[in-house]
Amino acid sequence: MLSYTLGVDYGTNSVRALIVNCQTGEEIATAVYDYPSGNQGVLLDPRDAHVARQNPADYLSGLEHSVCEAVAKAHNCEGFSADKIIGIGIDSTGSSPIPVDAYNTPLALLPQWKDELAAQCWLWKDHTGHKEARLITELAAEHRPAYIAKCGNTYSSEWWWSKIWHCLNTAPEVFEAAYSWVELADFIPSVLAGVSDPKNIVRGICAAGHKALYSDEWGGLPDEAFLTLLDPKLADLRQRLYHKAVDASQTAGHLCAQWASRLGLPEGIVIGVGEFDVHYGAIGCGIEEGTFVKVIGTSTCDCAVVSMDNDIADIPGICGIVPGAILPGYYGIEAGQSAVGDLFKWWVEGVLRDSPDKHSILSEEAARLKPGQSGLLALDWNNGNRTVLVDQRLTGLLLGQTLHTTQAEIYRALIEATAFGARMIIERVEAYGVPVERIVCAGGIAEKNPMLMQIYADVTGRELRVSNSSQTCALGAAVAAAVVAEAHPDFSTAQAAMTSLKELVVRPDPDAQRIYEELFSLYREIHDAFGGVKESANLGQVMKALLKLRDNAHQSTLLEQIA
Repeated sequence: MLSYTLGVDYGTNSVRALIVNCQTGEEIATAVYDYPSGNQGVLLDPRDAHVARQNPADYLSGLEHSVCEAVAKAHNCEGFSADKIIGIGIDSTGSSPIPVDAYNTPLALLPQWKDELAAQCWLWKDHTGHKEARLITELAAEHRPAYIAKCGNTYSSEWWWSKIWHCLNTAPEVFEAAYSWVELADFIPSVLAGVSDPKNIVRGICAAGHKALYSDEWGGLPDEAFLTLLDPKLADLRQRLYHKAVDASQTAGHLCAQWASRLGLPEGIVIGVGEFDVHYGAIGCGIEEGTFVKVIGTSTCDCAVVSMDNDIADIPGICGIVPGAILPGYYGIEAGQSAVGDLFKWWVEGVLRDSPDKHSILSEEAARLKPGQSGLLALDWNNGNRTVLVDQRLTGLLLGQTLHTTQAEIYRALIEATAFGARMIIERVEAYGVPVERIVCAGGIAEKNPMLMQIYADVTGRELRVSNSSQTCALGAAVAAAVVAEAHPDFSTAQAAMTSLKELVVRPDPDAQRIYEELFSLYREIHDAFGGVKESANLGQVMKALLKLRDNAHQSTLLEQIA
């Protein structure tokens, strides 16, 4: 029987709705709604560069507009009708917690709080809680080492407790007004299901396990005694949060009458458990054990899975090892980089003050450069380091500039820096026994920038594949919805039917790979020195080594021109 599911993807700047044929994986309609509030959807504070919030009203208006538009477009597809949509899946950025009242209404939607930054959603890239994150790490290391062992031994300012505790410390009136807090990935399914009591919200293990120190091993969220060490008010909050989190084989509820009417969908259709965008994106890429998925966007998130039949070691510096966080029956492993697309955007649109069209111009110029020809080396930490150092107080670096350095050379150096950071992550998970047999990339950058993909292949020394879908996160959410709606018996069957890869295979160039080996060794030196891995470092040779590589590249170019 012909059926469809709907995937709704909440990104950093917009929300996207995607309608997918459950039997063939054909994506028949999509629609995007750009968040109208703030700067491209992000609420900022000129006094504090770490602030990044979002207006929950944008999420609700975006839900209605994107879904209604996608459904309207889908009617152009032969055989489609809205009553054939059998399920909805939701993914979002994270950790993006929202303070809500006792009726599951975001505080920011109430008149008295609408202009208060602390009452908004605390977007994933808000790092204002860096001090709280450091204290959580220190106290957990002393009193509950198991808590942070599963998240790389370092708690991040991007995550749940850091943000909520920072709200308590800096905006206590908002903290007191909040009955509870809800991850965006859990909030939207609860809205669709008509849940009006935060304690009845179905919470996903993805957000809970990776960001909120949840584990069934210790009875759920951190115990009250530990939270009291942070602040007794956090211990009191625990009782108003949740006691159980579930994987994507469960349901978050069924579409309520109000939202069925607003969206033009059948009342009572199943709603999947929310996951983070890249976790469902990994499913949309066909993830299985041995597959390493890189979703390359404003930031990059990397995912792998290992069967729960196998033992897995704790991995320092990653974002977590959580049973069932991506695929039921597998440990979900997450890592990533805090700035990738954002890093290129900073250079082109922030520093150069140019239009987005400049990206393609600089990409063409940078593609004509040989590895090492710029004489530059960069650290990709303009938004901190998510993995493997887990330190949001680290900043970017550009080394090797001369009076002849060009815009395109810097652009390429920034791309190379993100590739070096990606290799650090791959080598870290492999060192702890996680198999990386193939790499699958997704996201707009992976699709649209062949120069970046070639650099990533050359730096990592590995073949790269690309997802066939340009909407992998929404697709993964739709796959999950198809499973809980029983269009498929399990995730592997659903992935086989609904996901695929492009025929393109990006292979490393041996000559470029050899030069990048030298550059990567230099990258590791400055990575370890500025990242605090080494207590002391002698960096006096780095600039000279970069000059030598630059001169060799220029000499090679001259010889080619003569020939």
